[in-house]
Amino acid sequence: MNFAARLLVAALRLLPLLPFALQVRMREHFALLGRSLLERGLLWYAPPERLKGLIHVEGDVGLAQRSTRPVMWLVPHFLGLEVAGVAVQLFQQRTAVDIYRAQSNAYLDAELKKGRLRFGRAEAYSRSVPIRQVIKRIREGCPFFNMPDQDFGARDSAFVPFFGVSAATLLAPSKMARMLDMVVQPVVVDMLPGGQGWRVRFLEPWADWPTPDAVADVARMNAFIESQILLEPAQYLWVHQRFKTRPPGEPSVYP
Repeated sequence: MNFAARLLVAALRLLPLLPFALQVRMREHFALLGRSLLERGLLWYAPPERLKGLIHVEGDVGLAQRSTRPVMWLVPHFLGLEVAGVAVQLFQQRTAVDIYRAQSNAYLDAELKKGRLRFGRAEAYSRSVPIRQVIKRIREGCPFFNMPDQDFGARDSAFVPFFGVSAATLLAPSKMARMLDMVVQPVVVDMLPGGQGWRVRFLEPWADWPTPDAVADVARMNAFIESQILLEPAQYLWVHQRFKTRPPGEPSVYP
């Protein structure tokens, strides 16, 4: 049984012990999680014209096309994350690059990349590829699709608060943005009710980020992600192990 399944079983066992409001939130989250999995079929196989009718873009989606500096799209792990990857291919012209964790199953990995890259305006590099290849593409004008709220261990990370809990947070977004003089534009996806599709919000770029203090930068980044989660708490990807790595001496927060 994988982690997500084990977490679901644990959550269902806890439901009777939780306050009613939290039970409602948890049920809503798992319902939306199931919806997001089913919607991969649309995102990976539906005609682009249909997807353009379902993806409602707000904000400056064309910033990367006009910018004379490299652009980093900062895309937190909301349940509609896959939709952002489609939106940057259908609603603007630059070829995006991202770094992803390759699947252990080679067939699944190939199908995942095929679905995500089918519109021809994206390149995905596994974490095993030297970072210099990604940097080269960024310097050539490719915007960088960055998912910053992942736990890859203590190395090159700082423990900064995320909803009051220390979370191993990668310093790379701040360091890369500073090294390459990047414009950092947050992108957040909302799942809309009633078959309306999704809203992809291209927010205002951060004017004073990054700074020379990478730890302060990622603390501010986490605070921003918190503020977006509080708008739609059930739509964040709570089943990923955001608190997997603990500071020395702290016990695991997971069952």
